[in-house]
Amino acid sequence: MAGTHRAPEPMTREEARVIIASSLGTVFEWYDFYLYGALATILARQYFSALDSGSAFLFALLAFAAGFLVRPFGALLFGRLGDLIGRKYTFLVTILIMGLATFAVGLLPSYDSIGVAAPLVLIGLRLLQGLALGGEYGGAAVYVAEHAPQGRRGTYTAWIQTTATLGLLMALLVVLGTRTVLGEVDFADWGWRIPFLVSIVLLGISVWIRLALAETPAFRRMKARGRGSRAPVAESFGQWKNLKVALLALGGLTAGQAVVWYTGQFYALFFLTQQLQVDATAAQLMLAVALLLGTPFFIVFGALSDRVGRKPVILLGCALAAATYFPAFKALSVAANPALAAAQARSQVVLLADPAACSFQFNPTGATRFTSPCDTAKQVLAAYSVPYVNEAQPLGGDARVRIGGTEIALQASAAQGAAEVRRRNAVFREAVAEALAAQGYPRQADPAAIDRLGVVAILFYLMLLVTMVYGPIAAALAEMFPTRIRYTSMSLPYHLGNGWFGGLLPPMAFAIVAQTGDIYSGLWYPVLIAGATAVIGTLYLRETCGVDMYADD
Repeated sequence: MAGTHRAPEPMTREEARVIIASSLGTVFEWYDFYLYGALATILARQYFSALDSGSAFLFALLAFAAGFLVRPFGALLFGRLGDLIGRKYTFLVTILIMGLATFAVGLLPSYDSIGVAAPLVLIGLRLLQGLALGGEYGGAAVYVAEHAPQGRRGTYTAWIQTTATLGLLMALLVVLGTRTVLGEVDFADWGWRIPFLVSIVLLGISVWIRLALAETPAFRRMKARGRGSRAPVAESFGQWKNLKVALLALGGLTAGQAVVWYTGQFYALFFLTQQLQVDATAAQLMLAVALLLGTPFFIVFGALSDRVGRKPVILLGCALAAATYFPAFKALSVAANPALAAAQARSQVVLLADPAACSFQFNPTGATRFTSPCDTAKQVLAAYSVPYVNEAQPLGGDARVRIGGTEIALQASAAQGAAEVRRRNAVFREAVAEALAAQGYPRQADPAAIDRLGVVAILFYLMLLVTMVYGPIAAALAEMFPTRIRYTSMSLPYHLGNGWFGGLLPPMAFAIVAQTGDIYSGLWYPVLIAGATAVIGTLYLRETCGVDMYADD
């Protein structure tokens, strides 16, 4: 409810300067975090080389997801600090942890050098990055929202939203530039480390920027009046009146926002490079163009939410995503790899196996390896972007793949050593590749056949959906909670949504595709979550636009 207290004064030039500085620091944080996503394929070869290519990529995605899994814990830790000691000092801790962890990835030896310690240390560094990012976003959003003048919070906080996309864009451009200068062979061998090592410069700039920030007026006023919370976590989630609002923020806002965000930027890139076999450099360039075109719309939709409300803009974006993802990604296939789309349409592939020997290959902890013949066959078919049908057969542990008139067997190997299993899987993988080639399946997308304008247009549409759900989200969340517990209360639902619902999207989608044999079936995950958020938010969430953020003082 809007209050009757005096609204904050319009933002001064000095306040605008420090808010811009805060946003710029967040660009660097997201640059650090996105590097892993942009280099997932190479990191899979460097740190999970003991596995076959399909399993290695899946484990690389799971290591990526590990950073998201701990983000809610970072939200609790740093949210509590932010509500107790202030927004500014919490910034410094998060930027240092994340920046140093990112720099360390560039120095980490590969699996071939130090064995299993390499992936374990990599996952540990990912956990540190996720922990720090769990405290970063809430602080940045609260910092800007508490400086923004009444009636302009959507516009001002939307600048924070652009920083995530600009960080991704910066990561892509640094990766592309390094790859172009060094060449593909040297980049894949050692040059991929350069973007991680360069981040130490960005860390220094970010720390310098953060040191220049001033504390927010709302926090200073709350402290001066002695109305701060002594136990922000307990007050936020131990009292039903506050917990209920946090749960509504999760189910009615951030879960849907998260899957739309990761589908439009991360999963679209994975889909292009892994499912559609588009060259990584070409895919990243097309995504970079779409990001450049789409980024201004964060401000557009943030400003629109100041006029029409946060709910209509965010929930319309979720509803459109749920309604259009399937046709959009099918159109993306035709535009990016028309030969693959044609082969998928005319040639049926059948997997024959005992269902009891097949697993659902989702493992967010990375503790399980999927090695049965059925699981291996699914991994190979998914890696080659082959739609297939499952046909139950009493084959025990064996599996067979039928491609046209060719049938390829993969037998159980309980008595064989690891080297023999790898050899057997390599032979099977090559036999599948040859049979698919005979049926017209391309090993890679033909660069001359890619409709680049069409691909960019589809990526731009996906990006527009991202800007609709993400542009107003910081203002909406900040307005839902009182100053005394704002940092803690908004950080946890945001990072549960983005860290768990959104961060698990790539490995979950990959597992669904491997399970069903349909390269589009992974989209059911974001479609269902975005649709549920649209319904929950419409029915139960109250509009926050115009709320007096000083009312609790």
